[in-house]
Amino acid sequence: RGSLQEQGRLLELSVMLQIAATELEKDKSRRESEKQNYLSEHCPPLHLPGSMSEVQELCKQLHAKIDAAEEEKYDMEVRVQKSTKELEDMNQKLFDLRGKFKRPPLRRVRMSADAMLKALLGSKHKVCMDLRANLKQVKKEDTEKERDLRDVGDWRKNIEEKSGMEGRKKMFETES
Repeated sequence: RGSLQEQGRLLELSVMLQIAATELEKDKSRRESEKQNYLSEHCPPLHLPGSMSEVQELCKQLHAKIDAAEEEKYDMEVRVQKSTKELEDMNQKLFDLRGKFKRPPLRRVRMSADAMLKALLGSKHKVCMDLRANLKQVKKEDTEKERDLRDVGDWRKNIEEKSGMEGRKKMFETES
């Protein structure tokens, strides 16, 4: 059985590897076609003119495009540097603000509700929060179960009566 399971796993792995290889080939061909499409759109083929004046004109156009690209690059770099500087300044301000105020270590304080209200409200505190004083007294009625439990009595006496051979003899006599 072990060898059949291993053969099944190996067969699964080989099928998965074949599928993965075909997927890689498809992905490679797709990337190559995307590359060709991008190059055809953004880089038209270069036509070199025959006369010297046309070549000079082409060079001037290429230099103008290069200058425009360099200006754009420079503007982007300046924006990035400016935003980086702003971020550093804000971080420094935040650090300075945090440093000015030293946070004290907090301790647990046991305080009654009355003391807490007095501390918060000061002399305005008139309400008494003694919750135990406000509780109602409930009279408990005896139920039949509680009476039965009281009538049974102390469990230790029952154990002492049933201990020993005489107690076991009584148990068998009462069961039958």
